[in-house]
Amino acid sequence: MAESKVPAADQALRILSHLAAQRGPVPAASIATALALPRSTTYQLLGVLQERGFVVHLPEERRYGLGVAAFELSSGFSRQQPLARLGRPLVAALVDRLGESGHLAVLHGRDVLYLVEERAPRRPSLVTDVGVRLPAQLTASGRAMLAGLPATQLRALYPDRHEYARLKRLLAAVREAGLAHEDGEVTPGLASVGASVIDHLGWPAAAIAITYTSDAAIDREAVAAGVQDAAGELSRRIGGAKR
Repeated sequence: MAESKVPAADQALRILSHLAAQRGPVPAASIATALALPRSTTYQLLGVLQERGFVVHLPEERRYGLGVAAFELSSGFSRQQPLARLGRPLVAALVDRLGESGHLAVLHGRDVLYLVEERAPRRPSLVTDVGVRLPAQLTASGRAMLAGLPATQLRALYPDRHEYARLKRLLAAVREAGLAHEDGEVTPGLASVGASVIDHLGWPAAAIAITYTSDAAIDREAVAAGVQDAAGELSRRIGGAKR
């Protein structure tokens, strides 16, 4: 990574990103160690972030966590819907090129939540639509995102050991292919292929998918490649990692 022209800002943002990735508040010393920052610098930055409300100090526990201002950033992100705004033209272009319906979805617990739905002309009606939720493990979009989660988080979402074992095997194939498929598991006679959109931390931020009839005479390799390209481009647009 190139050296930042504004190191203090870079360090403060790294602290916020680190805190966001933790399960709970952490000591300042562990932040300094994890980010290879001098302790004095860490305490100074935490003090500024605390003054602005982005960090809260828990004196009894001697730990730091995210503050209300950080939550307000999250709320602003939700209001502005950057994923939907950035993803909609990509999904629309993909649908125009392939002649099949497409969607953009995010993971919400064990469900997928659809943010963008683009219908291709003269194609079958779908159960998916903006605001609709479906079980993630049944959909191509959901499988693409679940495949990018660490095993501990996946196990927390699916505590039943038999369900977890089946899903683990399925997602291993998704990771190997870089694509997720489903055929008739959401709607009989319809199939989908999906790919995940990766954020700057390497996490699945969303997924793009295309749905077509199971017996459609289409170039499925071209459809899969188009989905991967669109997901990769959206990853790039949100500042995410390369696929």
